Amino acid sequence: MSGHSKWAGIKHKKAIVDAKRGQIFSKLIREITIAARQGGGDPNGNPRLRVAMEKARSVNMPQDNIKKAIQRGTGELPGLIYEELVFEGYGPGGVAVLVEVTTDNKNRVTAEVRKAFSRHGGNLGDAGCVGWMFSKKGYISIDKSKIREDELIEIALDAGAEDVRTDDEDVFEIITQPQDFEKVKASLIAKNIEISSAETTMLPQTYIKLEGVKAEQMLRLMDELDNNEDVQNVYANFDIAKEIMEKVS
Repeated sequence: MSGHSKWAGIKHKKAIVDAKRGQIFSKLIREITIAARQGGGDPNGNPRLRVAMEKARSVNMPQDNIKKAIQRGTGELPGLIYEELVFEGYGPGGVAVLVEVTTDNKNRVTAEVRKAFSRHGGNLGDAGCVGWMFSKKGYISIDKSKIREDELIEIALDAGAEDVRTDDEDVFEIITQPQDFEKVKASLIAKNIEISSAETTMLPQTYIKLEGVKAEQMLRLMDELDNNEDVQNVYANFDIAKEIMEKVS
């Protein structure tokens, strides 16, 4: 889990202070719009929309932006028609990479994603080439300074968590089935436990340890993909030391 948790933490910090906040808002607006289009505009009955709205508020998106994105999704306001795509490929060292995209121009984003892989020592693969290595899970991280290990394990497992992992040096990692994610998260909040990050994500079955040039290439690939306005999420099974991540990022 170290690759996932450290990269997620770095990304979250960047999102809050990033000078390209307009790009972050654009990605979240697309996610809110699609979530509302697929599941309706009421977050109480639409978990995907509720999570997207929480992310938007965490980076201080104005409420009016959120409202208009929902209205575009439900058809109350006109807007672009987006489609969702998933690209699969390999990064440096054979790292498996999944790229989730929301776009109004499939040809453009396909060329951009392919170019990013090629530029940083990877290659775009066929559909299904790495997807089987990942499983959809709920993921919640808690700073280790905020709660005792035994207390957190009891609360999380009682709430329906699948696993609580303690091997990361900075955070406890709670894994859930997707359908139990909201319930476990709500139980933690009810106990006044401060959550560092919470999301539904794609977790790999195994990890590939990278160092040196390959580690730097992998992180630059992740960064370029993350900075593409059409890319919503990037998942990869790398394990890279925190110091290298912070240096490159």
